[in-house]
Amino acid sequence: MEASLKLLRKEFQYDKTNNCVQCGYCLPVCPTYIAFGKETHSPRGRINLVKMVGEGKITDLSVLEEPFDLCLGCRACETACPTGVEYGSLLEATRAALVKRKTFSIPIRLLRKVLLNKVFPSRKMMNVTGHSIWLYEKSGIQKAVRKSGIMKKLPYNLGAFESIMPEPLAPAERGCALTEIKAKLKRKYKVAFFTGCIMDAMFHRINQLSIKLLSEAGCDVIVVPKQTCCGALHAHSGEIDEARMLAKQNILAFEKVDADFVVNNAGGCGSMLYEYGHLLSGDSEWAGRAADFSSKSKDISQILVECGLPKLRARTGERVTYQRSCHMTNVQKVKQEPIKLLKQVPGIHFIEMDQADMCCGSAGIYNIVNYDASMLILDEKMEHTKATDAAVIITTNPGCLLQMKLGIEREGLTESMRALHLIEYLAEAAGIV
Repeated sequence: MEASLKLLRKEFQYDKTNNCVQCGYCLPVCPTYIAFGKETHSPRGRINLVKMVGEGKITDLSVLEEPFDLCLGCRACETACPTGVEYGSLLEATRAALVKRKTFSIPIRLLRKVLLNKVFPSRKMMNVTGHSIWLYEKSGIQKAVRKSGIMKKLPYNLGAFESIMPEPLAPAERGCALTEIKAKLKRKYKVAFFTGCIMDAMFHRINQLSIKLLSEAGCDVIVVPKQTCCGALHAHSGEIDEARMLAKQNILAFEKVDADFVVNNAGGCGSMLYEYGHLLSGDSEWAGRAADFSSKSKDISQILVECGLPKLRARTGERVTYQRSCHMTNVQKVKQEPIKLLKQVPGIHFIEMDQADMCCGSAGIYNIVNYDASMLILDEKMEHTKATDAAVIITTNPGCLLQMKLGIEREGLTESMRALHLIEYLAEAAGIV
């Protein structure tokens, strides 16, 4: 019994629960506690569950599944916590321990294996995904499918997301992807650009605009070959070993380029890259290399603020608000840079929404696997968004971008409001779209 308890304590990182003094500072910043009003759906409630597992008071681990499945992983609780509880580490360890013991149905097991092991880490498969989205839209299949009503019958409410898919690039355009571009005028930095998997498959245009903006700002930009998925979806799904494997592949790839920084344009990916040092801290061979990599990882907004933007066109009177990426805010601690960049666009009226730090409910694929919970959180976010009377919602993460587009559609505001990635908006203002 004692041996099994020791194993559980190690797997669930029980020792880290002792820093939680149950003060409740996390409660008003936790979206799921606000949405459901249950202690078990709050950070301190989840921490207490792990504590009881480590003390042998809970032996049926299935009681942890719903509370931890419904956690967004936004980590706002870490920002609010006065005692420095490492909630992200606890969440990561608990999910990995639960997945290890859970028996998935054959279809779910196969789906997880295909998506996490075959699709997201494969640049070839992500290119196929991008091409397929273009073909679906341009061939007329999309119109036929929408007319048939099939979308309403898709599982996981996937039909709701089909209508907000980004405009795809043609295969010929994707084939002309920038791999290296020199700085305009005097070079300030040499940066290696992280393309991501979802970003490159569905938001390839934003990646290309990012590279061009970095060049305009004075950076030599290299798109490193053999880079792969950041591993965030794997870590959030409890597949921590796969996340570590992908981290090592990326570190190997980026070590081949002598760059000042590794630059990304997606808050979720960026936080994962930023935490490679933590992820591989227990591996003596990789810990130092991972820490070096993480120290170089920067969000594109940080680089653009430091280097400066090209001349921007005025957008007189346009009301703009900003939906913060949770992981950029709470993990990378990148808070003001996007706002500083927006305020450089001449003529705009920037309005900070109430509860700006609150999650929008996207959280990777949370809005797919926990659709109803996600929509509760999104509806609350949209109330604060509408109160700004903004014409444009700016985001810095692909999941947030799709979620806010869905929110606009659910509220019937498609004629008066649009959601854009920060890079899209700056590129429009700079005239490089």
